[in-house]
Amino acid sequence: MKAIILGAGQGKRLLPLTVDTPKCALTLHGKTVVEWQIDELLKSGVDDIVVVTGFGTDKVEALLQQRYDNHRVRTLFNPFYQLADNLATCWVVRNEMDEDFILLNGDTLFDTRVLKRLLESRANPITVTIDKKTAYDDDDMKVMLDGERLARIGKDLPLDQVDAESIGMLLFRGDGATLFQKTIEQVLRTPEGTRRWYLSVINELAQTSPVATCSIEGLPWAEVDFPADLKHAEEVVKGIAENWRKAEGV
Repeated sequence: MKAIILGAGQGKRLLPLTVDTPKCALTLHGKTVVEWQIDELLKSGVDDIVVVTGFGTDKVEALLQQRYDNHRVRTLFNPFYQLADNLATCWVVRNEMDEDFILLNGDTLFDTRVLKRLLESRANPITVTIDKKTAYDDDDMKVMLDGERLARIGKDLPLDQVDAESIGMLLFRGDGATLFQKTIEQVLRTPEGTRRWYLSVINELAQTSPVATCSIEGLPWAEVDFPADLKHAEEVVKGIAENWRKAEGV
């Protein structure tokens, strides 16, 4: 199984923490965000990982080269990270979408139980990992459901119709990988393509093809968009570290 991590962004909403350091290289409880991601992927048996870099690429590349075998963890530089939204980052890495793969936002933290639930979900071409909570805010990537099927996804959905939020982790199987790859190329041929984000493409695909969801409700995860998110993210990775110690009998 392959994983693609979208880590090209600076994370301007975290300034001044990200003046010289990209969001994915911020340190939480002794490791960077991208290291927490990669270690959980490797622990789960995902051993072909591509990290798409952009802002601060030299720093991220040096970090990953120092820690990981380059046959298992590779980087791919996105030279357009300042000029386009994350759909263009997906375009840069499109040739890696040649088999089943996990697509992961560069700021989504999770432990192996989250990934295990996704990988054990019913096989569908595209599966969006979701969580549910009592209330949603303007920045949440909100989801409307039709049963377990994705009906709509976006930040601007009517709050009274929202059922869940995307955690920034998707699984593409079989024809889903090829469909996503081809759709990215089609959309980026349009005048507004570079301003599009990849989940807007998933939203469009859901109107014509079944897109499944996998709920990880009750399992720990975090995303890091604002300074206020750091406290919860720190708690999540501390829990991951504790699980590792228990598994190793320390």
